[in-house]
Amino acid sequence: MTTQEKITFKTAFEREVYEGLTSFPKYLSSKFFYDKKGDKLFQEIMALPEYYLTGCEYNIINENKAQFAQLFRTEAGFDLIELGAGDGKKTKLLLQHFMQNEVNFSYKPIDISADVLEELKASVTKTWPDLDIQTQQGTYVEVLENISQFNKRKKIIMLLGSNIGNLTHGQAVDFLKNIQEAMNNGDILFMGLDQKKSPERILSAYKDSKGVTEAFNKNLLTRINRELDADFDTEAFSHWPTYNPETGTTKSFLVSKKAQKVHINRQNLDVSFEAWESIHTEVSQKYDDNVVNWLAEEAGLEVIDQFTDENGYFKDYLFEKITK
Repeated sequence: MTTQEKITFKTAFEREVYEGLTSFPKYLSSKFFYDKKGDKLFQEIMALPEYYLTGCEYNIINENKAQFAQLFRTEAGFDLIELGAGDGKKTKLLLQHFMQNEVNFSYKPIDISADVLEELKASVTKTWPDLDIQTQQGTYVEVLENISQFNKRKKIIMLLGSNIGNLTHGQAVDFLKNIQEAMNNGDILFMGLDQKKSPERILSAYKDSKGVTEAFNKNLLTRINRELDADFDTEAFSHWPTYNPETGTTKSFLVSKKAQKVHINRQNLDVSFEAWESIHTEVSQKYDDNVVNWLAEEAGLEVIDQFTDENGYFKDYLFEKITK
């Protein structure tokens, strides 16, 4: 019996931390960035001047909200289902326009963070008491089956902020296939995707001058310390982002500044690091139209429209299911 077989993992977090830190090379999943502190740090990141993604998509939605309303609305109404809703800053532009124009819809935000959903629901309900909002906590994979059950009227499945960029192309195709299977003819996938651009411009978004992105990555080590009773010294690691313009792939790493050993008490696990050994924490893919069309075709989807900012840094694409 192996050591791993003897361990009982109570949560996916425990299991995946064990798997990642006993692998070579070491890795940790970015989906675990989002505890209460991580949520706040990411909101700070989105407000940074270097993090252009949020501002670009905000402007796209603000300038085209009336057109989106026309594309989405039906006599029977629609369900606006947002994957990875976060604080809803950009989505609230749509909510406001829909409510002011008496659009018939319901809002169903989904997020891995229960804290974020609680704050979002409180904020939305305070601003628009009559808005039908139904939150759901969970990962994308966990909630896709539930989404497929919404069949009474049109679905607008929304994925903003280039969140799909955290997946490899193969993983993205599988994920989009799952969404496609949850869609009926006439449903729309509304997805934001960061575009390929100057490597310097891209890297600046992941290595900000205030060090918030570094704190965001290191908070994952703090979470392991707290929840799994580990002894990571966060100051013994540095945050290092890279960008490959050939593949459009941004990667983030936590790099050990010295040879060291970390003990995870909950798992009775010692993790050794050589000097300058890394933990891969995040991937953020950048796209162009050719890649987006290929991903869509592989998943049984087709692009029906696209919207971009004045610099072409970011695009929001609308997809429908390919009918045979």
